[in-house]
Amino acid sequence: MAGFTFKGGIHPYEGKEFTKDKPIKRFIPSGEMVFPLSQHIGAPAKPVVKKGDRVLANQLIAQAGGFVSAHIYSSVSGTVKSIAKHRVATGDMVESVIIENDDLYESAGPLPIGNIEDMTKQDVVDAIKLAGIVGMGGAGFPTHVKLSPKDPDKIYYCIVNCSECEPYLTSDYRRMLEEPEKLVAGLKIILCLFDRAEGILAVEDNKPDCIRKLRELTFDDDRISVKALKTKYPQGAERQLIYATTKRAINASMLPADAGCVVNNVDTVVAIYQAIIEKRPLTERIVTVTGDAVNEPANYLVPVGTSMKQLIEASGGFKVAPGKLICGGPMMGFAMYDIDVPVIKTSSAITCFTKDEVAAYEPSACINCGRCAEVCPGRVIPSRLADFANNHDEDMFLRYNGLECCECGCCSYVCPAKRQLTQSIKTMRKLVLAKKKK
Repeated sequence: MAGFTFKGGIHPYEGKEFTKDKPIKRFIPSGEMVFPLSQHIGAPAKPVVKKGDRVLANQLIAQAGGFVSAHIYSSVSGTVKSIAKHRVATGDMVESVIIENDDLYESAGPLPIGNIEDMTKQDVVDAIKLAGIVGMGGAGFPTHVKLSPKDPDKIYYCIVNCSECEPYLTSDYRRMLEEPEKLVAGLKIILCLFDRAEGILAVEDNKPDCIRKLRELTFDDDRISVKALKTKYPQGAERQLIYATTKRAINASMLPADAGCVVNNVDTVVAIYQAIIEKRPLTERIVTVTGDAVNEPANYLVPVGTSMKQLIEASGGFKVAPGKLICGGPMMGFAMYDIDVPVIKTSSAITCFTKDEVAAYEPSACINCGRCAEVCPGRVIPSRLADFANNHDEDMFLRYNGLECCECGCCSYVCPAKRQLTQSIKTMRKLVLAKKKK
């Protein structure tokens, strides 16, 4: 297989064996469901229900709060208990619609979306917006915005990120294996928006079964190709994925559309299929529960709003008290200290470790070995950027291209001095970007 790739990167322990052979199981929650109004980049959604209202599954409960925002639908039927702040996986308290599940799962019915044969391009984009679809790979960017570039005729590649390079995660892998037809059909819907575009299904070569299935489904479609990418982290990062598949380079000040590309995650593309063909809003997603601290690792199809605590209980609970809980994967996920938090549109995994190996590290002085610069996919010098960040030197941080960091964690992973380089750089980037926004 061809090895499309990028410069830099690492080969961490994959950890996929915990769940890669576990078929997707539908999870039925009970009790309280929590729907944060900020499950996406952009303005929070605005509630359209109030305390005491009875709602149905697939009913709109919060509408987009602006152009860069997304609708939120209830995944269950029940009664609105309150609209109040509730803790989410990041530890923040977020305004949320809290619904008491009545376990009846009565549905509001299909979305008012026509047949695709009769839809204009704008109708398709409007339907995607109506369904509340956002990027489900982690960023949560509203998909209707991503599919509305200034000049659609300058989009030449519609890339589906099938790499799933994050260790331990297997939700995309199982989706590709079990429902490849929906993935391909979703990509074809996206391609109908861009007349000059080629579709690319970009899969790491450690998933030969997925590559084979997708090639079988697309062998007679001259607009779609399946590219086998070299297995390397962070192959699925947007900038690295674009370079690996098209050899087009973008930097932190550019959008993929500036390079003629649109990139979407596997689950996002399937959600587009479900909205346009099945007339369903985004109310569920696949979540991987994995790691050496959980008894029965699994892949679940989970209604949005479900407590992560229930998923861990469904997986047999913990073997021992976990040393580390991560929402997402170990490279780009974030630590959790409370599991009674809701699954949202961007929740891909709960990774449970018996030991917190990173906490045991004792950082020492930089030895100027250069390993961090060697593996950095952003081609910056992380050791220097971390120094500037720790010294609050914003000018030097920018001069050394600190915004080009994609926060992948490669530098921290290889640092022999065990310095938390990524964390320092990430903190400074947030401060700089917030100042720019103001």
